[in-house]
Order: sequence, then C-alpha cells, then structure tokens
Amino acid sequence: MGTRSGAAVRAEGLTLRGGRGPVYADVALDVPAGALAAVAGPPGSGRTALLLTLAGRMRPSAGTASVDGMPLPRRAAAVRRIAALGPVPGVNDLEPTLTVAEHLRERTLLRRPPRGADAALAMVGLDAEPKTRAQDLSALDAFRLALAAALLGGPRLLVADDVGDRLAAEDAAMAWKVLRGIADTGVTVLAAAADAREADTLVRLGTQAGLAK
Repeated sequence: MGTRSGAAVRAEGLTLRGGRGPVYADVALDVPAGALAAVAGPPGSGRTALLLTLAGRMRPSAGTASVDGMPLPRRAAAVRRIAALGPVPGVNDLEPTLTVAEHLRERTLLRRPPRGADAALAMVGLDAEPKTRAQDLSALDAFRLALAAALLGGPRLLVADDVGDRLAAEDAAMAWKVLRGIADTGVTVLAAAADAREADTLVRLGTQAGLAK
C-alpha cells in the first residue's frame, strides 16, 4: 500500500458542551504528521467525542482545531475525506455475521475483493480466512479487521477508540504495536484508551465530564 503522507492535527482550547455540561474541555494538542498520538481517559471522559471531532464527525462548541491545515468545523467535509474511523465501539461496530471479505467489500461498496485488501490485512497482521465471520474472530483480530477496513481508503488520519481496554495485557500490547506499525507508514494515528502506551503525543482527559488535565 506504500508509504503515505500523514496529516498534522492541532487543537487549542477545544471544547464540546452537552446538555449536562462539558463533554471535554480546553483540550490542546499538537500532533505531527505520521505520529502516533494517544488520548488517555476512562470511559465517559469524552475521549470518543474528541476523536470524532478531530475526524470531522462532530462539531465542537469552542476552541480551534485543524487537520492538515484545514480548520474545524468549517472544513469538516474535507477532513472526512482524509480521515478514517478504525474501531470505534458504538459508532462503527463490525457486523457479527459478515465475513472478513464482506466487511472489506462493504467499506468500498464493491462486489469483489477491493484493491489493496491483501496489503491492508498484512499491515495489521490479520491472518484469517476470508470467509471467517466477525463473530468468530478473537477480540484482537476483530480490532485488526476494523483497522484494515479503514485503511482501504488510503487515509492520512486514522482514529481508533478503546484500544486494548477489553483485551488481555499481551493482546493490548499487540494492538498498540499494530498502531505503531501503521504510523510508521506515514499515517497519523489518534488512539484513545484508558491506558495509553508508547505514543509520541499524549493527551489526558479527566474523570469528570472529560475535562483535560
């Protein structure tokens, strides 16, 4: 799939308010192109909403942010064209009864295996039969499949949530290793987890209403 050019991600004072107060607040980050950045925080800290905001899927309430120099939310549509959602539980979960091959075809709306599928699977280290259903994959391999599907569009920014939080320690370490490998190809990776590991940039969200600290 070749080396890609990642997209730099920047934010200052980024805030999202909901009906019950701030979801996340006053977030600042500066992620160079091709880096692996982590958002660390417990469930409910606003980490998912922050990822979706930076991928152009949610509109912030205040502050500034940009992806590849494109300001959010004004250029959100353009950001969505270069940013892909990897595994984000509750947002784009795998369909349990679809096979590996079907998930890859669905991502590109093709009836045949999409170009680059083999390379994407190799990049994430997924060695599963194409006819294997998602429900029969291990949790780590399901994570790999979601990443592979996201990579098919050749994104410059990839986001992944809940990284390793529901995995055994060894599998969690492998999940982060896979993300590091993707970043090493030039793709900027934003990953969220309760326990972030080996990231180039780290943003910590507090336990109350997603307040940055």
